[in-house]
Amino acid sequence: MLLARVGDEPAGFALFFHNYSTFLGRPGLYLEDLYVVPKWRGKGIGRRLFARLAAIAMERRCGRLEWWVLDWNEPALEFYKRLGAQSMNDWTVQRLNGEALARLAAQDETDTGG
Repeated sequence: MLLARVGDEPAGFALFFHNYSTFLGRPGLYLEDLYVVPKWRGKGIGRRLFARLAAIAMERRCGRLEWWVLDWNEPALEFYKRLGAQSMNDWTVQRLNGEALARLAAQDETDTGG
């Protein structure tokens, strides 16, 4: 995790972890959360957090840095576009949770390999 401070005051954070791309055959960084305290937005904190993430990715020989953003979050989309990010419009997010996750997990206990 990266923490941004202005003086002694917390200004934001970036929570990230490694993932792996079988397409690239290399590790990557996945940004789980980026947050900048509202009073510090528009002052370059987010850009500096992203620049540090990019530097970490390069230092660790990662093939990419990626994250999700909601399609209605226009300010974030514009910010990411200014950074040079590419939207992956040909991919969709898939999720199992709640009852569907429990139902599938239960099949593991009863699966006989067929």
